[in-house]
Amino acid sequence: MRFSDSLKKNDDFRNVYQNGKSYANKYLVMYVLKNKEEINRIGISVSKKVGNSVVRHRVTRLVRESYRLHENIFNSGLDIVVVARNNAKSASYAEIESALLHLGKLHHIIKIFFYEV
Repeated sequence: MRFSDSLKKNDDFRNVYQNGKSYANKYLVMYVLKNKEEINRIGISVSKKVGNSVVRHRVTRLVRESYRLHENIFNSGLDIVVVARNNAKSASYAEIESALLHLGKLHHIIKIFFYEV
């Protein structure tokens, strides 16, 4: 990910959970909090309730790839935590991608580009 780092520390996750704003849809929950840096930091959390390690890792990869391909349209200076819901284990890449972009729009953290024809 060019413009982003990962959230790794438990304190960072807790800070976003407690102080950030959250929206949810069928597959994902997204918490967003402004940070004091120029880059985004993203953390992905998939509970054991979602499935075994293979399933959890697959969901993590789908979310990370969805974000990576669209990170240039996200505003910068944000801590983002994405939590996978139980329905995400059976979701396709397109569904996860759509869910991630939907939550970005709800949070108003996606840059909208208008092109004139």
